[in-house]
Amino acid sequence: MGKQPAPESIDAYLASLSPEVREVLETVRRIVKEEIPEATETIGYQMPAFKVERIFFYFAAFKKHLGIFPPVKGDDALLRELAPYLGPKNNLKFSFDQPVPYELIRRAVRTLAKQYARR
Repeated sequence: MGKQPAPESIDAYLASLSPEVREVLETVRRIVKEEIPEATETIGYQMPAFKVERIFFYFAAFKKHLGIFPPVKGDDALLRELAPYLGPKNNLKFSFDQPVPYELIRRAVRTLAKQYARR
């Protein structure tokens, strides 16, 4: 079986998802736009991403969870709250069978933008 071609846009990526999963990712997309209005959409590593000078936020749908990359660093209070959602490489994993903590994701977006958006 061949590899899927990389999506050309976030819209194309989202169009390939089930309506329930698409709704979750659309909400995350909207959060990033609200928090970092100067960010532009792109595709990186075949995933939807946002950048200012460089990519600071990737998000993707997996079979059973929403993944957010790269790892959040430095904010100890935020990291304690994110602890239940940390994956094996400290990326974030939010199960689709649990309520998605959007306000926590909003805080992660702001922190990731501070950490990675600019050179």
